[in-house]
Amino acid sequence: MRGERFSDRAEAGRELAKALLSRLGPHENIIVLALPRGGVPVGYEVAQALGAPLDVFLVRKLGFPGHEEFAMGAIASGGTRVLNEEVFSDYPVPTHLVDAAVKREKVELERREKSYRGSRPHPDLRNKTLVVIDDGLATGSTMRAAVRALRQMNPRAIVVAVPVAARETCNELRAEVDDIICLRTPEPFQAVGLWYENFDQTSDEDVHELLDRAMSMARPA
Repeated sequence: MRGERFSDRAEAGRELAKALLSRLGPHENIIVLALPRGGVPVGYEVAQALGAPLDVFLVRKLGFPGHEEFAMGAIASGGTRVLNEEVFSDYPVPTHLVDAAVKREKVELERREKSYRGSRPHPDLRNKTLVVIDDGLATGSTMRAAVRALRQMNPRAIVVAVPVAARETCNELRAEVDDIICLRTPEPFQAVGLWYENFDQTSDEDVHELLDRAMSMARPA
């Protein structure tokens, strides 16, 4: 099973939900938080199986000046800023460059927040069990930033759940969360998309549709 590919994100979400149900069971204090965009189709299936609300949690990487692919930190939903202290201890970055990166990424984060959330308020995450979903983990930098940001919101527990991950990344994240489920940890790993037969890009429209569907199903009759 470690090398078996998922047909698509929906199937991956259903498999992931089975593992979570055996670990958690349905619980009224669970909130499923999906990392857009690719995490949303996975998170939708998980939320339906757990009978839990689905929401999104946005993270924008702060690229190191001159090497934008290298994350020096991230900003996240709710205004949280997380800096990678290990990076700053080795490569000090002037405050004005950090502030410029934050300002730049904040524009895109706010655009996506407005697009995905509209007028809906951020959920109250205090004392909740947060199940944080993405479609896979390669380096884990985005998920790590999300976890560190969410920890500041005083949840009861944070559970990371992904269909596929690099084994080393999964093991490293284990120390930062209350529980983690990585269904597949193939070696060699190479890239998340290789472990899906269909890895088409998730669009903003897809995200809107799944969030609307989840909210509609959650409303009392």
